[in-house]
Amino acid sequence: MKTIFLGTPDFSAAVLEKLVARHDVAAVVTGLDKPVGRGYELRPSPLKERALALGIPVLQYEKVSRDGIDEISAIGADVAVTAAFGQILSEKFISVFPYGVLNVHASLLPKYRGASPIQWALLNGDEYTGITIMKTVKAVDAGDILLQRRLRIGEKETAGELFDRLAVLGGECICDALDLVERGEAVFTPQNEAEATRCGMISKGDGVIDFNSSAAEIDCFVRAMTPWPSAFCTLNGKRIKVLGVLPGELRGEAGSVLAADESHGLTVGCNGGSVRLADIRPEGKGRMRDVDFLRGNKVEKGAKLQ
Repeated sequence: MKTIFLGTPDFSAAVLEKLVARHDVAAVVTGLDKPVGRGYELRPSPLKERALALGIPVLQYEKVSRDGIDEISAIGADVAVTAAFGQILSEKFISVFPYGVLNVHASLLPKYRGASPIQWALLNGDEYTGITIMKTVKAVDAGDILLQRRLRIGEKETAGELFDRLAVLGGECICDALDLVERGEAVFTPQNEAEATRCGMISKGDGVIDFNSSAAEIDCFVRAMTPWPSAFCTLNGKRIKVLGVLPGELRGEAGSVLAADESHGLTVGCNGGSVRLADIRPEGKGRMRDVDFLRGNKVEKGAKLQ
């Protein structure tokens, strides 16, 4: 079947890699190039870069449902596939395709409808997550489910690592889903609305660590915020990004430094115990172990982290 693929970030680029190996992708649709950096240089989306490298035509619109329907309709595609596209599709756009629009979503719907399902699975300490292939409707992530596959979350896996594994799985799943559609074997199952949960967008300011949480909760939080926006705290007026933690052996006031030495590293009190900030990136420096940081920086026991 002739397919149109819509997306934006690295996740969608990885899905596209799998898709083009097994199906006919007539064109890729993504947003407009965005200005970045101090020079406001226009930068294409990761999906655009991957599509061009693969020799696939790229169409760009600020809002595809407003600006792109006629051009895309003229391609005569049978189906459209979206993966982390970030735009709401109108019913008019969806109706262009005889087999509708299928979406690759990185959760086991109806759990975690919304923009950041990978981070929220980690934040909540879930054992499993997965990929859902569903039919796109006007409501966000609410369409009927065609296919789902589970994936066990690694004990110390970060959002970035899980993101990469789910992108590969997503590519495999959408290929299998399109095979079912093409053979006339697709069966769509409505979602259970009573079980639906939603997750909002993660923003840059959401990375601040709450030391009133337990050590296990802080570990989940740090992994969910890695690599972006990064979990962080402030010590002596300077921000420290926290990239990995270990359960501490001490007990004390939440948010207070309980130890800053070779034996315990940088250990901070939290709810019910303590947590060691074992893998950090201090402001203006590279990634390092806490003990290496302490060799060159005086940290007083009892200092407060914010």
